[in-house]
Amino acid sequence: MANVCFQVVGFITAVVGWFMACVAMAIPQWKIRNLDGSTILTVQEGWEGIWMNCINESGGLLSCDVYDSLLGLPSDLQAARALMCLAVALGILAMVVSCAGMECTKFAKEEERFKALLAVAGGVFFILAGVCVLIPVSWTAANIVADFYNPLVPRSMKAELGDALFLGWGSTCVLVLGGSILCCSYPADSGKSKGYVRNLTQIHSTASGNRINI
Repeated sequence: MANVCFQVVGFITAVVGWFMACVAMAIPQWKIRNLDGSTILTVQEGWEGIWMNCINESGGLLSCDVYDSLLGLPSDLQAARALMCLAVALGILAMVVSCAGMECTKFAKEEERFKALLAVAGGVFFILAGVCVLIPVSWTAANIVADFYNPLVPRSMKAELGDALFLGWGSTCVLVLGGSILCCSYPADSGKSKGYVRNLTQIHSTASGNRINI
């Protein structure tokens, strides 16, 4: 029963991390810039994401434009798209596999060792999804920091870290934590204990048979 609760906690934690990754991928606040020409009455911010860029005015007006061409995007943005989509796909695969391997489900109920291996595989997929989120988020943050401290970059081109980056880092931590819990839920002593009980039963039956023959 304790192992079932352990698996459920790990699964729910990993699913929360996967949902955070989906939100980080969707929102456009990867880079935030203060646009030139803003006045005290109208402050404008430029938001750049992996799918679109937006202009947010202090009056509440938000206008977004989707990127026209994939080939015209910089390499870090193309890699971010690919890795974030891969992370979401790995998360879906991890949920399916780990659901099949959890002890509270009925799939392959008789094959306990196989179910345990499925739960561990689901945890590994969740950890890989977290790594796929970490790479583009950290890459984008490193570029932002490098441009910010580069004197050759105009001030208008300098950007700040967006909310999506912090959400991505949090998603990585939660995904790795949930996946690690699922990996640790493998009952390492179950096979040994069952084999030990089986051997004791065989020895007892053999001894009983010998006693009867005597």
